Amino acid sequence: MKSRNVTILAAFAAALMSSAAFAETTELTIYTAIEAEDLARYAETFTKSHPDIKLNFVRDSTGVVTAKLLAEKDNPQADVIWGLAATSLLVLKTEGMLEPYAPKGVELLKPKFVDKDTPPAWVGMDAWAASICFNTVEGKKLGLIEPTSWKDLTKPEYKGHIVMPNPASSGTGFLDVSSWLQLFGEKDGWAYMDALHQNIDAYTHSGSKPCKMAASGETVIGISFEFRAAKSKKEGAPLDIVIPSEGIGWDMEASAIVAGTKNLEAAKTLLDWSISKQANEMYNVGYAVLAMPNVAKPVEFLPADIESKMIDNDFEWAANHRKAILDEWTKRYDAKSEPKS
Repeated sequence: MKSRNVTILAAFAAALMSSAAFAETTELTIYTAIEAEDLARYAETFTKSHPDIKLNFVRDSTGVVTAKLLAEKDNPQADVIWGLAATSLLVLKTEGMLEPYAPKGVELLKPKFVDKDTPPAWVGMDAWAASICFNTVEGKKLGLIEPTSWKDLTKPEYKGHIVMPNPASSGTGFLDVSSWLQLFGEKDGWAYMDALHQNIDAYTHSGSKPCKMAASGETVIGISFEFRAAKSKKEGAPLDIVIPSEGIGWDMEASAIVAGTKNLEAAKTLLDWSISKQANEMYNVGYAVLAMPNVAKPVEFLPADIESKMIDNDFEWAANHRKAILDEWTKRYDAKSEPKS
């Protein structure tokens, strides 16, 4: 009888421990614009080390996520923002929506990947940069010479053969537009986009879609970003990856804690991991430029010196002028945008 009682007590204790472990699980709601296939890898690795934290993702393009966060300002639904454009996070910071936090090891990151305040309101992960995806097969059929610069894209022979992202919905689109305004100046930047618009077939609501369209032959030229270009080329697409001679706009994937979260300690744990060497090594599968120095290895099909091609992007300027830029762009060019899904 004693043995049976011991067995029952042991089973009861095990059940209590299991119940306690379940009760201690913290759920984080995470808003993100990370590419879906990468998000799955990152989440799986994090969860192995932190099984007590369950990650629930709300994923969309940069502009959509940013708009959602701003709409929820007075009633935040997210705990953490993991992988959103730094220009978007600067807007949210101005609105007082971010909880400052210095993740463990933040001092090891490149200074430009860390918010200037102490403690920082956000921290960077990796950088993505503009590039042109040129379908060599379709280009040859049409007798089109491969462009080498942004200005080349305004040549009349490219009319109807270019697709680019809408900056209001795509972070890649916004880095294109804001970088052209910085590269060429405001007056000449809008004049450039006026000329480019004549050749645009459509504006998509995804930064990766123009390159995917070029990869499949739906268009000849897709203005996109270097990670998607390298991935499509690796998958066998007949693409040349063009890094325009004037230099390329860029933004960084960055993360932050949403002010007012009820799960602050779990949120800090995720941010700690998001800047770790392990995380940076995972980011390097697709991204050539990382927040942590001396970790990145060359990405196949991308130039080893791609970081040197990135312009001196003024993130503060881009963030402060974001609404005005998008309003003007929408007024001028939105008629060619794809319908929103």
